[in-house]
Amino acid sequence: MTSPLTAAPPAPEATSERWPRRLWGTLLVLCAAMFLDALDVSMVGVALPSIGSELSLSTATLQWVVSGYILGYGGLLLLGGRAADLLGRRRVFLIALGVFALASLLGGLVDSGPLLIASRFIKGLSAAFTAPAGLSIITTTFAEGPVRNRALAIYTTCAATGFSMGLVLSGLLTEASWRLTMLLPAPIAVIALLLGLKLIPHSAKEENHRGYDIPGAALGTLSMLLLVFTVVQAPEAGWGSARTLLSFLAVVVLLAVFVRVERRSPSPLIRLGVLRSGSQIRAQIGAMTFFGSYVSFQFLATLYLQSLLGWSALSMALAFLPAGALVALSSTKVGSVVDRFGTPRVIAVGFTFMVIGYALFLRISLDPVYAAVILPTMLLIGAACALVFPSLNIQATNGVHDDEQGMVSGLLNTSVQVGGAIFLAVVTAVITANAPEGASPQAVLDSFRPGLVVITAIAVVGLLVTLTGLRSRRPRETVVIAGSAAPSGATGAAETAEAAGRRLALRD
Repeated sequence: MTSPLTAAPPAPEATSERWPRRLWGTLLVLCAAMFLDALDVSMVGVALPSIGSELSLSTATLQWVVSGYILGYGGLLLLGGRAADLLGRRRVFLIALGVFALASLLGGLVDSGPLLIASRFIKGLSAAFTAPAGLSIITTTFAEGPVRNRALAIYTTCAATGFSMGLVLSGLLTEASWRLTMLLPAPIAVIALLLGLKLIPHSAKEENHRGYDIPGAALGTLSMLLLVFTVVQAPEAGWGSARTLLSFLAVVVLLAVFVRVERRSPSPLIRLGVLRSGSQIRAQIGAMTFFGSYVSFQFLATLYLQSLLGWSALSMALAFLPAGALVALSSTKVGSVVDRFGTPRVIAVGFTFMVIGYALFLRISLDPVYAAVILPTMLLIGAACALVFPSLNIQATNGVHDDEQGMVSGLLNTSVQVGGAIFLAVVTAVITANAPEGASPQAVLDSFRPGLVVITAIAVVGLLVTLTGLRSRRPRETVVIAGSAAPSGATGAAETAEAAGRRLALRD
């Protein structure tokens, strides 16, 4: 499966430094979908206590309001990425965005826990298609190099901005009704859908593909669903319980069969050869450790600020705001930083900031001074997010053929979600094991520290993996992409004639 897409060369505006309004409009629609994903996740977390109270949900049931979304999102990303390649990126993106809007409306109107969880699963499922489709639209529309780096920096910044705004908006909206936090994404998604119908360019479906990898799609989706489900349930069932161990064994068996099927399939869901690239492997591991450490830190910090210190949801949101603000303000600069220094160096610096920020948070106490104890961590984490997340997206998608951009995008987003689910479950188990029932506030605070040490260690792993890329770097290093070798340093504003022939043209 190495046949190129039949698409015209990129329009001049897709390779120039100055973009016309239509190109900006296309990017805005794609950013809106990414913004909504992050906004939705953060708003639901703050609204959970109100949801549980009104719908009379137990803690175990309430967890599935969050886990249902993660299950749908993390389980179907591989399928979503490949569907974008085979069925057309524009079509997949717009249909999934419409489903997202309907699921948001349903979530705000239901009056039972099971229906709310079902709406969250459907919303996660739709995001599993919009995320890789949206990213692959960018990588096939904007020429590889400074132009694409700038677009990806803006695109990924929207996730951090959406997450930060979601915390604040949820704190405000929940005061009126938690249902508003569910309904808010619906009109935004509808507006983005209408604009997308007008602005997003038509993309060709992959030509001459040798059938659909239905067994691979079924095995890949089932293995990811089971992995996410097992990790989410492990803290409750017990990591050493027969149920958890058997589930993990089943995941290993399914993945082994999946790899065997992919090696033999004429049109695989994931072409395993793409993982022969060291930079690709480092990007995937970096995504897992980066998001896994951050989402675990956000969980721990929420417990600390709200449950232990008694801060309101809005106060906690404002405490996180400097990190999101720093990311938003730096969005237009990160692309040029990557152009100058390269993704490995930028990612290494970002992970270093993250490790220092987590380590500084160990100074927390029952009576902290925000400016001296909490704010430095938030600023360092904001700087890390601004540098690492865009760079990981750039590194993972550079040098990849157009007909495999959706596949790589789905793989990267799967790494993000699986990393978040696994490491959050591990950190939760560490905190729970060190917090005896009925413990004093100081004992609870002490139970947070081992969890924070684990979070810091996860970030250190990400840093060490990135540093291996710096050591092995060569001026003319080549990576195996789509069955051919491509120079990893090809980041000029203009593309080669062959690559240009595969770029998605902007057309009316």
